[in-house]
Amino acid sequence: MSDVHTITGGFPGFGQDAPLDLGDLSPAGVAGITARLSDRTVGAFSEAAARVGFCSHPIRLKGSSTTIDAATGEVLAEFSSADAPLGVLYRACGNRRESVCPACSRVYARDTFEMIRAGLLGGKTVPAEVADNPLVFATLTAPSFGHVHGARSKNGGAGRCRPHGRGTCPHGVPRSCTAQHSEHDPAVGGPLCDACYDWKSAVVWQWHAPELWRRFTIAMRRQVAEALGVRESALRDVASVQFAKVAEYQVRGLVHFHALIRLDGPDGPGSAAPLPGAVLGEAVREAARAVSVTAPPVDGADVPRVLRFGQQLDVRCVRSGVPENDEGSDDLRPEQVAGYLAKYSTKGTGTDPSAPRPHHRRLIRTCRWLAERADTACRGLAGPDPEDDAGCVCGQCADSPYRLLAKWAHMLGFRGHFSSKSRRYSIPLGRLRRARMRFQRLKADADRDGTPMDTADLENRLLSEDEETTLVVGSWTYQGTGWTNPGDKALADAAAARAREYAQWKARTREGEAPITPAA
Repeated sequence: MSDVHTITGGFPGFGQDAPLDLGDLSPAGVAGITARLSDRTVGAFSEAAARVGFCSHPIRLKGSSTTIDAATGEVLAEFSSADAPLGVLYRACGNRRESVCPACSRVYARDTFEMIRAGLLGGKTVPAEVADNPLVFATLTAPSFGHVHGARSKNGGAGRCRPHGRGTCPHGVPRSCTAQHSEHDPAVGGPLCDACYDWKSAVVWQWHAPELWRRFTIAMRRQVAEALGVRESALRDVASVQFAKVAEYQVRGLVHFHALIRLDGPDGPGSAAPLPGAVLGEAVREAARAVSVTAPPVDGADVPRVLRFGQQLDVRCVRSGVPENDEGSDDLRPEQVAGYLAKYSTKGTGTDPSAPRPHHRRLIRTCRWLAERADTACRGLAGPDPEDDAGCVCGQCADSPYRLLAKWAHMLGFRGHFSSKSRRYSIPLGRLRRARMRFQRLKADADRDGTPMDTADLENRLLSEDEETTLVVGSWTYQGTGWTNPGDKALADAAAARAREYAQWKARTREGEAPITPAA
């Protein structure tokens, strides 16, 4: 396998002869790579993989498309999958989760970083004056549904899990744990006693977490209006509250919400804010403590629940908005916070599909069990025909559709967006993606015409909302998802890992740190 590195040509900065780290290849992977070398399709595979950014699970399509000038009707270009490398058009899967596709998740993280950074410092159509506005960083947690094991550190060293619990629970399980868990211990995040842990309430809280966040944003604006001494309906005349939020799974399987919250004046992003960051932070705290959602029962044997955020609430002022008396946090920089949120946005549940943690399996089972209970209750009250819900009097179907819980069991019951923002916080992710597609078309046009790309005012042209001047008409058929043999996937994953290492090496070099020595 000494020639495997030549398939992707190496990466700049690591040398042309730096091999890819393929790890422990399976026999099928070795056979797949050997077949590529034997049938001389290495070059075609390399080109196809590079076009999708070394995606782990690309989508395979067959068909053709025609690019037409929208004004004149002139045919500018034609493309057929038969002309593509390997005779099939590969498209990146676009999955945001690093555990599913490291390559596509990096693109998602970069877009999220740029979106968040623009709302912090300006750029990408956002005025630079937003860099002077008050800004707070808030973390809203899930409440406790029972004591869980943790990998806790103390003064930089290992700490005991839970040494101060007294006695045993009603099920005879000790309330303490003196073990020192590593972060990879399957017990971490799991309850000390499965029977004491409130699994049903944990899943119901997760199911309603998006609604809890929505009500928090309403309560936050109400608190800001109260601090300004105006009615909530008149807030838009004096101030505007904008935010960017990501959801992150804790190891116990429940989500945290991390949010950057900015206060603008009435004239939009960058206009002078009427309150300092300290007052905005207090408004965020009061809103998080006050907001609640009353969740209806799953069925007649269940009870309503009043859901709130957890007691662990962290609200820190990143920027006060008062330059001469800035009380912003010394240990938080705007770019650092943007990096945090971009990283969180690509995290999944932390559940390894091949070997999930025991408490994650229990949450998945609870989701399916509650969905079955809700469905059984509805069918039981709907009459003899299970397809006829006209007579259902359970009251659950329209307001709290727990019957859909099973569809979200793989997400441990969370059905919300992992990355979202208010309308005027920053540039939308979709606009950044369209800009990337425009750049690819401009580059293709330049390559086709043999002329250098016009880079004058390039960013404004890419981000412009003007109507497209070309129309692409195509007919495509889905052929499947993923590389056609395990060797292709191993090579794509190794190339994506090397690209990530190279990006980290470049970043450290740019910041003046000692560069990381790449893996052999």
